[in-house]
Amino acid sequence: MKLPEFSRWNRLIFVQSRRWQRRLIFVAGGLTVGAAAVALALASDFVQVQFRHFLAVAPYGGLIVTPLGFGLAVYLTKRYFPNAGGSGIPQAIAARALTDQAERAKLVSIRVAVGKVLLTLLGLLVGASTGREGPTVQVGASIMSAIGGMSAKRQPGLILAGAAAGVAAAFNTPLAGIVFGIEEMSRSFEVRASGLIIGAIIAAGLTSLAFLGNYTYFGTTTDLMAHWGDWLAVPVIGVIGGLLGGLFSRVLILFGRGFPGRAGRWVKAHPVFFATLCGLGVALCGIVSGGAVDGTGYSQARAALHGSETLSAFYAPLKLIATALSSISGIPGGIFAPSLSVGAGIGADLVSLFPTTPVGVLVLLGMVSYFTGVVQAPITGFVIVSEMTDNHGLVVPLMLTAVIAQAASKLVCKEGVYHALAKNFMPPPRQKELPIPPPSA
Repeated sequence: MKLPEFSRWNRLIFVQSRRWQRRLIFVAGGLTVGAAAVALALASDFVQVQFRHFLAVAPYGGLIVTPLGFGLAVYLTKRYFPNAGGSGIPQAIAARALTDQAERAKLVSIRVAVGKVLLTLLGLLVGASTGREGPTVQVGASIMSAIGGMSAKRQPGLILAGAAAGVAAAFNTPLAGIVFGIEEMSRSFEVRASGLIIGAIIAAGLTSLAFLGNYTYFGTTTDLMAHWGDWLAVPVIGVIGGLLGGLFSRVLILFGRGFPGRAGRWVKAHPVFFATLCGLGVALCGIVSGGAVDGTGYSQARAALHGSETLSAFYAPLKLIATALSSISGIPGGIFAPSLSVGAGIGADLVSLFPTTPVGVLVLLGMVSYFTGVVQAPITGFVIVSEMTDNHGLVVPLMLTAVIAQAASKLVCKEGVYHALAKNFMPPPRQKELPIPPPSA
């Protein structure tokens, strides 16, 4: 009679131990992702400073260093770190959808994470207009996948948690990490894994706080819409930012899927040389802008938001072109921060149309509209901007701008850039075998 009782206790202990094991995996993964995000952030800032110092000594040196750096980054990516190119978010999305563990490991693994970090830093070191937040998502997904082991059933939840923790740690925005995981990574709310995912995000956020302190990504702003006339800026900026963001996404998707015709075949056959040409274009944009479009664009967006610097009217279009060239070149690097910076430039360019509206309001609306136009994730757009600036008084205008921008973007590009590019990393759907027709009489 005691043997069954003992067996029940054993089963209970086994179940509880497995639950705690899962919790520890998510927490340990979150701490590791947070540490990796902090390291990448500090290293990114350092290499960008080095490139600015280089340009101070050799103002036209970018015409040599940037193209060669782009070519080297693509060569190393193709040769040693396949699937580490671009933002990294499409790879994480595709990895969640795959069921074959070997195919999944090609997209998220420690090897991929190491290559992503090193080559993202190389791109920023030579003046690429890229960000570190997208790469942090792939790095976070890779770390969580490795810590969680080889269980195929557990992998999608681990990848989701790592990606969300990466966003939370990179921007110091826990809520945005949760929203990004739901809206962009999974496009659903996974109730069973929600507590573990939040635990990973908290762990990553605490790690970021421990190293960098409690900061807001773009600083704190209290600018508000004081007059009803200020609301006219919402539809105008929403449409402009949405259309431009959709156009940017369409270009990335076009090149990501393979440019048609002879030009497309040439690009595919000569990826290193094509990247070198893209690097030359980025260098020219940098020279015309006085070096403003090089790097993530974080400092320019922050300065525009707080009115400490007036951006040139050409900043937004040049930053958009430089980011597009950096993205289609195939070098590792994200579009999160550059997109927010382009949006800040769009808002700053419209100051003359809305002279009574605070500049900070226009900049925030521009950030949300262009970012939403690119990724077509409106909730993530307004949450991440409001949380990064600690400005909750503009939540409703930002929400409305995001909705308008998404609608405008869809007029130009039917699908968000991340999910469209994720299809490039998935095997083609199996075609149904057609029945063999009977022989004719």
